[in-house]
Amino acid sequence: MESKTVGKGHATTVRAKGQVTIPVEIRQAARLEEGDPVEVEIVEDGILLRPMKLIDATQAWYWTPEWQAGERQADAEIAAGLGDRYESDEEFLEALRASAKLLDADT
Repeated sequence: MESKTVGKGHATTVRAKGQVTIPVEIRQAARLEEGDPVEVEIVEDGILLRPMKLIDATQAWYWTPEWQAGERQADAEIAAGLGDRYESDEEFLEALRASAKLLDADT
């Protein structure tokens, strides 16, 4: 399969059954391997081919939009210097125990 670089991309040819060979440099950069799923989408200026990674069903909760929104919020709070920092595991556990006692006192 012949391909050539055009600007930042590569030119290639659509073959029988709509098959396109992704040049090795792009496959390596995207960490694509034979058999990996890809998403194909029509976009304003062409076609977007996006690598997809399968998610283990036991980990799917982490990738829900709601959970990811919480992750982004937590990252923003950390970047803003919010939250408590602990110098050791024991210091953290002491703070956790104190917090639990406050919760017990409220009930």
